[in-house]
Amino acid sequence: MDEIEQIKRDCLHKILTLYKKANAGHIGSSLSCLDLLIYTFFRRLLEGDKFILSKGHAALAMYVVLAKAGFFPESELETYYQEGTLLAAHPPCSGKLNGVVFGTGSLGHGLSLATGLAFSNKFTGRKFTTYCILSDGDCNEGSTWEAALFAGQHKLNNLVVMMDNNGLQGFGKSEDVINLEPVKEKWEAFNFEVVVAEHGNDFSSIDQAFRSLDKNSDKPKMIIARTVKGSGVSYMENKMEWHYLPMSDEQYLTAINEIQG
Repeated sequence: MDEIEQIKRDCLHKILTLYKKANAGHIGSSLSCLDLLIYTFFRRLLEGDKFILSKGHAALAMYVVLAKAGFFPESELETYYQEGTLLAAHPPCSGKLNGVVFGTGSLGHGLSLATGLAFSNKFTGRKFTTYCILSDGDCNEGSTWEAALFAGQHKLNNLVVMMDNNGLQGFGKSEDVINLEPVKEKWEAFNFEVVVAEHGNDFSSIDQAFRSLDKNSDKPKMIIARTVKGSGVSYMENKMEWHYLPMSDEQYLTAINEIQG
């Protein structure tokens, strides 16, 4: 995993630098799903596969990983959050950014879009896989569970969903806003094959979860990744305010020093 760990360090540095340059928030949201994004793009995605980030407020993490994976020049990242950029705070709907299939951000839409793609591929006999990352907040929305019912009913085993289960969302702890537990059993009841990655910010744990999936199952797949909001920056970890706050100069330097170890 040495190569992928170096990719993570590079991506972390770029994410923090671009957030500071833009004086923007949603840092904690990007850091909690970064490992899932890197693993998906560098260990899972094959030519023709599609990826949808339902938690669109973590768009910067996806942009950085897309650029690192060669979907567009890394120099394009310098336009993040600027007037006229394709790299807005949420993924664009224009279709002009390579690697971004749909614009997202209003929670609850991503799984429906991913399910539609998976169903289309199944219907036409194409052997592609659709990947989707959801947040806790996504799972508060009825449209997410409608899509889950559809995916289970139609045995969309070409759909792989990852839940960025960091336990926090815009208004507090997930268990206080809408308690999802027992979340594993809920997804199983919707006819998903479910595996839990107990350390969702660790590549080995994610890899083990994926390897535990039954390749012969006709069910859609769900990886519940127990992640940490703000993972990798000590003062951000498990703090709801880093769903919103930008960094001060001092906070930025502290974060950069921590990730450089």
